[in-house]
Order: sequence, then C-alpha cells, then structure tokens
Amino acid sequence: MKPNTEVSALVAGPGVFICDGCVELCRQVIDANPGTMPQLAPWEQIDDVEEVLSALPRVARTADQVEHNLLDWVRRARALGASWARVGDALGMARQSAWERFSGDR
Repeated sequence: MKPNTEVSALVAGPGVFICDGCVELCRQVIDANPGTMPQLAPWEQIDDVEEVLSALPRVARTADQVEHNLLDWVRRARALGASWARVGDALGMARQSAWERFSGDR
C-alpha cells in the first residue's frame, strides 16, 4: 500500500481503492494487449508456495474491507427502513441469518 503522499487521486468502490498510478498501469497493460484475456486466475499462475502465502494477507485484508463495506450498506438500508427480511432477501439469505450476521446484537 502506498502512503497518501504518493497518491494524487483514488478510484474507489466497494472494498477497493485504486491509486492513480495503478490506474495508469492498468491502462498501459490494456493498451498493450487489446482483446487478450488471461486464461488462469492469478493464484493458478503461481507455482511458488512462498509467493502464494505472501499474497494471503492482502487477500484477507480485501475480504475484511468488503465485509466492513457490506455492513455499512446493510446499516444504511436499515436506517432507511428496510426490514431484516428485505435485507436477507437482497443478500439471498434468511431474515434470521441477516440479523445474526449484521445486527451486532449477538
């Protein structure tokens, strides 16, 4: 992760923040390889166990960010009057499961 002193702008979305430098790098990769799509998932391309293990903390941090962001969205839906049943339906889970996961009342 870059310090904020090295970032001019961020592209942000649910659970992700991408700095201007990375966006530019992505643009260069896409421009250099138009129409090509990688055939393997990133973890399938790595044959070194140490490299895979070193990626695990980053993947876990991303999962934590997504979970926190999801909780914020659920709280907003609840603040706007959504019932636990509607939250559960939106997430493909039972009302009780949604309440247990997101209510904080355990």
